[in-house]
Amino acid sequence: MHIDFVDQSLRDGQQSLWGMRMRAYEGAEALPHLARAGYRTIDLTGAGMFTVLLREYYDDPWATLDFQVKNLPGNELRSGLRTISAVGFAPTPQAILDLWIQTLIKHGATSFWLYDCLFDMPTMRHMVNVVRDAGGQPVPAIMYGLTDVHDDAFFADRAREMATWEGVESIYVEDAAGVLKPERARTLLPAIRAAVGEMPLEMHAHNTTGLAQHNYVVAVESGFNRLHTASRPLANGASLPSTEMMVAIIEHMGHTHGLDTSTFAPVAEALTRAAQAGNHPLGVPAEFDPRIYDHQLPGGMTGTLINQLERHGMGDKLPEVLAEIPQVRIDLGSPIMATPFSQFVGIQAVLNIITGDPYSMVPDEVVHYALGHYGPLPSPIAPDVLDRILSTPRAKQFADWTRPDPSLTEIRKNFPAGISDEELLLRFMMSDEEVDAMLAKGPIRTDPRRSASNIVNAITDLIADPGGSTSFAVSTPEYSVKVSKR
Repeated sequence: MHIDFVDQSLRDGQQSLWGMRMRAYEGAEALPHLARAGYRTIDLTGAGMFTVLLREYYDDPWATLDFQVKNLPGNELRSGLRTISAVGFAPTPQAILDLWIQTLIKHGATSFWLYDCLFDMPTMRHMVNVVRDAGGQPVPAIMYGLTDVHDDAFFADRAREMATWEGVESIYVEDAAGVLKPERARTLLPAIRAAVGEMPLEMHAHNTTGLAQHNYVVAVESGFNRLHTASRPLANGASLPSTEMMVAIIEHMGHTHGLDTSTFAPVAEALTRAAQAGNHPLGVPAEFDPRIYDHQLPGGMTGTLINQLERHGMGDKLPEVLAEIPQVRIDLGSPIMATPFSQFVGIQAVLNIITGDPYSMVPDEVVHYALGHYGPLPSPIAPDVLDRILSTPRAKQFADWTRPDPSLTEIRKNFPAGISDEELLLRFMMSDEEVDAMLAKGPIRTDPRRSASNIVNAITDLIADPGGSTSFAVSTPEYSVKVSKR
């Protein structure tokens, strides 16, 4: 069988390990090698990455995307999207979702994986149609979760329905928490393959427990023919299996692929240099931790949860929170633990621990979830928990809530006249102050050789060499610098 690969180095790899903090210049050196490697698709961006680039660095995310697209010619480029939200947890007006998709396609991201962990199938099909009608390629996702509600038949039935939707060319199966075990994979993945017939199937699994490679082997044996991987510096741990090892495994199994393996080393070297210069972590294999099967937190969220607890002086509460999460997940009807529902469960668990009185404090998002505003619940919420949630003032306030559905014309009235679609989307998703700061900052940086830390390190190494230079000088009409060894 011929196996195609989907590269996740620039999107989920750096999302899982770097917290979506890869800037244009940090990926620049890897782009030419990724461009010629022969990937079926390169996953590139999403609304969350736009948010981080703008809020943390005031980098223009549209300019970042344009730089990446320009340097990845001839490749199918992908973006991800939840079916009812673009940024944050609140539902996004349909007019904004439509414009978001259309604008991403205009900038060169033409493939979209679409997911909804509550499997609101009419809404998913609608978004497939939106992507198709805009000229994009929709890839609906089966998001795996380890619950008593979601058996093999559940996932297979959803995949079977997705395969009938006009415009769908492949279906994507994701294990975001890394909790799929090979023995479950041997029943689940063949069931999905049987349900969709000959349609291409993509496998995307995080290596949180070190079992993702084994599940990929089962996937290939079950007839999956597209695997999601990342370059080794951005693979493993909370990320996905490495491209380097999965290619070796595929070749050992006797299958073929279309990747140019000579590109692996320069991509890995470029990303390693970027990680070192930016003080970002490198991916390492994770130690097996059976607690993952209880809390099922996606890798990226685990790091965020730890950071947030430590920031508020509650780092010592992590074991209690992790122990509370499984009960909260069951209380709330066993949602699949991926964005945004893993966050809902995690936040509620934290509140239960710090108050000492479970569900005495309930975030608005959990109230909306309990009222069915995010979609159909997997199973009923525990009656005593539901009673407590629905007795809150916010629940009464939200009882008649409907998803806002203003037209694009109505939305534009709230923003400066004549601004571009790109700026409108940023101002809608973020704040005017953040966008103004981005515009004031000017062009994004794209040249990694301008890294001041790299220059200082190189000069320091040169002078520190006993057989090397004892001084270094550089001058221009505007300035001069001289460094000498005493």
